[in-house]
Amino acid sequence: MRSRSAANPQRCLNQQPDNAKGGHVRLRSEPGHGTTVTIYLPRHHAATGGDAEAASSLARASAGAVVLVVDDEPSVLLIVTSVLSSLGYTVLEACDGRSGLQILTSSARIDLLLTDVGLPGGMNGRQMADAARQVRPSLKVLFMTGYAANAAIGNGEMEQGMHVMIKPFRIDALAAKVKAIAGS
Repeated sequence: MRSRSAANPQRCLNQQPDNAKGGHVRLRSEPGHGTTVTIYLPRHHAATGGDAEAASSLARASAGAVVLVVDDEPSVLLIVTSVLSSLGYTVLEACDGRSGLQILTSSARIDLLLTDVGLPGGMNGRQMADAARQVRPSLKVLFMTGYAANAAIGNGEMEQGMHVMIKPFRIDALAAKVKAIAGS
């Protein structure tokens, strides 16, 4: 199940009808910069057996686990949310720190915050996580970054329940890490 934040419709909006067969439309609009419309169509799954074996070997979701994914890169957001949804997670998504923080300060259940460190709009992933932990002190956090862990997180000090994955990473490694953190 995928949910979207309508908290900031001028930044990003995702639409996927309930009867969709794996495709969706992403609208991204910024004042003064215009609107980008991206259409994602489902991939044809030929009966090769390899894809089915790979999918079945990924770590499945803990029962009812909810993951908030925050990333400003549409392709990363699409891949991560699609994989986690296919593994049985309920996935909420946001495309910047402020939209993510609005969800985090709501009453929505969130078992894990999975966020990029470098986010636009004046609030990076670490700042968002720190602000969220003011209202959700036991929030589990998994940062994704293309930088070395210490450089990406600031002073290199990670609080309990905070973890880092360095990009690029394999989907099976992400699935295993999310399961280990969300299930703990």
